[in-house]
Amino acid sequence: MAPTAQVRTYTVKGGLLDEWVRRWREEIVPLRLEFGFSLGGAWIDRERHHFIWEISYDGPETFAERNRQYWDSPKREAMALDPKDHLVSTETREVTRVY
Repeated sequence: MAPTAQVRTYTVKGGLLDEWVRRWREEIVPLRLEFGFSLGGAWIDRERHHFIWEISYDGPETFAERNRQYWDSPKREAMALDPKDHLVSTETREVTRVY
């Protein structure tokens, strides 16, 4: 069975795109990797203030269970990074890799 993968598109508040990308790289990425997630890439669309990234998980728990563990972890809480402070909206799509 293929790992669960998601493509996430975030609309970032005006003027905060570079800050969001920096914090995502420095704080979120290392912790996501520590929790066994794989990141397929990340892109920005400056014109639309979009941050788009791919995340997948192929482990003993479901994606949802592992994601909940990530969000409930003391390390995630210690980030003091509330997405609502940076993001206007989020869209998550579960996708299946065909190539």
